[in-house]
Amino acid sequence: MQQRVTAILVARSGAEYLHRTLAAIDAQTVRPDFFIGVDASSADESAALLASSGAAQLVTAPAKSTFGQGVAAALHVAPSPVAGSDNEWLWLLAHDNAPEPTALAQLFAAVEIAPSVSVAGPKLMRWHQADVIAEFGESMTDFGTSVRLVDGELDQAQHDVQNDVLGVAAAGMLVRRSVWTALGGFDPGLPSTDAALDFSIRARLAGHRVVVVPGARVASAGGPQHFGRTSTSIARRTRISRAAQLHRRLVYAPAFALPLHWVALVPLAIIRSIVHLLAKRPGAVAGELVTAFATAFSGMAVGRARRNLRRTKTVGWRAIAPLRLSWRQAREQRSNRYVGGESSSEPTVYADEPVGFISGGGLWAVVSAGIVGLVAFGALIGATSAVGGGLLPLAHRVSALWANVGYGWRDIGAGFTGAADPFAAVLAFGGTLFFWNPSTAVVVFYVFALPLAAVGAFFSARHFTVSTWIPALAALLWAVSPPLLGSLDTGHLGAAVAHVLLPWFVLLLARGGLSWASGAGAALLFAVIGASAPVLVPALLIIWIAALAAHPTSAHRLLGVPIPAAALFAPLVIDQLIRGTPLGLLADPGVPTPAGTDSAAQLALGSAEGGSLGWTDVLIGLALPGPAAPIVVAALLLPLAALAVLGLFVRGPRRAIPPLGLALLGYATAVLASRVEVASIGAAPVGVWAGSGLSLFWLGLLGAAIVALDAIGRVGRGGAVLLGVASVLVCVPLIAATLLGTTVVRPGPDRLLPAFVDAEATSRAGVGTLVITPAGDEAISATLQRGRGTLLDDQSTLDATATSLSEADVRLANLAGNLASRSGYDSAVDLDDLAIGFVVLAEPTGDASDAVFTRTREALDGNALFVPVGETTNGLLWRYSGSGDAVGSTGPSNTGTPLGLIVLGGQGLVFALTVLLAIPTSLPRRRAPVRGRETEEPATTFDEDTDD
Repeated sequence: MQQRVTAILVARSGAEYLHRTLAAIDAQTVRPDFFIGVDASSADESAALLASSGAAQLVTAPAKSTFGQGVAAALHVAPSPVAGSDNEWLWLLAHDNAPEPTALAQLFAAVEIAPSVSVAGPKLMRWHQADVIAEFGESMTDFGTSVRLVDGELDQAQHDVQNDVLGVAAAGMLVRRSVWTALGGFDPGLPSTDAALDFSIRARLAGHRVVVVPGARVASAGGPQHFGRTSTSIARRTRISRAAQLHRRLVYAPAFALPLHWVALVPLAIIRSIVHLLAKRPGAVAGELVTAFATAFSGMAVGRARRNLRRTKTVGWRAIAPLRLSWRQAREQRSNRYVGGESSSEPTVYADEPVGFISGGGLWAVVSAGIVGLVAFGALIGATSAVGGGLLPLAHRVSALWANVGYGWRDIGAGFTGAADPFAAVLAFGGTLFFWNPSTAVVVFYVFALPLAAVGAFFSARHFTVSTWIPALAALLWAVSPPLLGSLDTGHLGAAVAHVLLPWFVLLLARGGLSWASGAGAALLFAVIGASAPVLVPALLIIWIAALAAHPTSAHRLLGVPIPAAALFAPLVIDQLIRGTPLGLLADPGVPTPAGTDSAAQLALGSAEGGSLGWTDVLIGLALPGPAAPIVVAALLLPLAALAVLGLFVRGPRRAIPPLGLALLGYATAVLASRVEVASIGAAPVGVWAGSGLSLFWLGLLGAAIVALDAIGRVGRGGAVLLGVASVLVCVPLIAATLLGTTVVRPGPDRLLPAFVDAEATSRAGVGTLVITPAGDEAISATLQRGRGTLLDDQSTLDATATSLSEADVRLANLAGNLASRSGYDSAVDLDDLAIGFVVLAEPTGDASDAVFTRTREALDGNALFVPVGETTNGLLWRYSGSGDAVGSTGPSNTGTPLGLIVLGGQGLVFALTVLLAIPTSLPRRRAPVRGRETEEPATTFDEDTDD
């Protein structure tokens, strides 16, 4: 009987392709016997083009119809098949499938000589590249992943010997109509991707052959997932492919394995999501999870498909096993495509780094900074902790460090329930690295802060210049700088941490547009810097917005930079807003300490603590006028200022604008910080430490100086030497602060409270010690410390920025006032309720406090409730005779409430995902280094017009 072909063309908003497709159908050397056009409610002129074509029938399908549903709609109006005939064929085409004139003839020739063939597929070529194969045959791996056998290769007839395959694409498929009807067409559970592969597999399992025909060529503009779409994102393609794979897995699985596959859907999706993050494919994570849940609760789709497969299956899976790809073959195919440059999760990044860390002097700069660090803070070597200024020891156990993270009981003073400072997480992480004695983390940081800062500055500067010596100079100047040394000398640990990390943040933010790992790394550093120096958060947000504006095409990799910081700060933000103290969010973490100078002139000289970087005391010690110190500092800083300004007048002056803007932003931050008083020490208000803003100020000045030195090349070497010498000299008083005795940081004692109290606290961890300190004429300050003493990780800006006393604080103040003078006040009730077992009277700090000290000592000696213990290194000690076994009341831990668990879980999830995304999966490809020469052209250092 004569063969009969019905061509079915399904179109949806594909007018731009239909002209060529319709003309190609009309030009066939073997014409189809019947032509049906299907318009899926197109939004363009597709329907009109189909109506004016030679189609015998025109069918309108719903707008959201899939390709398979369009074919089914066409068959409703197709001529009825002859009963029992196997000579009727369906030729399936979409609006973007233009067959070559002999395509149908070649397909017919293949099926006529092989009656066992029921499905034949053409060689799909790219729409705009007629010599490149888009797809030629399909298969699947042992795990069910669909694979294109040929994809993106130049057609040189190298695959023309191929014949039998597991599956073919839907585009241009020639299928026996009786087989189509028997198998039920495409599976409705596979609306696009893998629908043709699944149909081909079912045809194979029903005993039919599936072949590809090399001589039949059809131009294709995209796969089934593109049907009716102008573009499809990688994330959507990944989601659709995964959904199809999971659906087929459940359909093909043996009955006994189906429950196991169903139960594993979500856990496997979580594992694969982690893999996607590690492979820098964050866009696939949401689709992975959504697909797993959607497949797990897909209703009857899987059941219908399984019944249909069982109804038509006549051979076992072993019959098609030779046509499947083993995992080794699939891996080899992926490797070949990767080598060919077809697949990469991220764009190729060429890092123009003409100088190495050692050959470029980076090692010498770090060693030099290390020597300076040993001179400045070598006294801390061997110490178990560092104290003074904003420093105290950390908790003795790592578990105690992490107990102070999140939301829970804050064991400072009388105690309260509230959010932890974000810096508590930084301390917990650092302390965990030195788990045997967490306080060692602070000591090690102090000793190595300068070389660590130098390393970050070297690599950051190397990214912005191709010079062979400028990065080493920048490393030394960033390490030996007034902001860092000033913060370290005054015990502002958070500001010093921020200073060390700022160059890394700038580097990763600059690279973040090209790499998911760099963007995630910048997000982590944003969080750590913000937690360490909250006053920098507004400036960091401005820098982030500027980075987005500078690289709009790759901004999606930087959009999430503030998210980890937001997760870390959210509980504290809510608490401060509820309390009505939003500016308290700017408070420095750690022990509240006097903030230093608020002089704009001193800040312009890089001095946050006043005293012109210590030069006032030096000049006075040399019998020189102290008021001349600002002049000396200004003269030593003149080379840096001159080079920074020179950056505006060299070649490519716009490159200096961003770093100078950074300097201005840092200086404004420092000035505003020095004028904001958000915390208090007793009754004295305390401002925010301006040194954090000065670090940003110094970074901008160095960046502008790099621009100038990079532009003037060898001519600027003399100026660079002068800059280096002057910048180190200006820091000499800060470096020698330990030797001169002007630093407040010192090795910490073995204990914070007297030995008698410390021993008692080992068995009564919650015992309270009331510390009374004479604070001038007729004034005292009182603090309540629990256990072995209040530690650095116990500190809370919620406590330091409180604008009013809590009920417990008022009670504590009344108790201390009555104990400091003879009165008839019965303090036993308060002592018992507050679980106070000891009272320490600290030594007076000045003559004005002597009278208060004497009166308080006499009052305590005469109080029958107290037993004198004696003099200790902390002051005079008394023991409360009636304390018994009472311990202080505490609130819930950070895991003791649903809110605490939500906070910890949310923060942990955000940081875990960010860390996974930040882990690099490959090294950047580098150009061959160029050594021993200076570039003639300036680097694209900060040129926003050309630097991507």
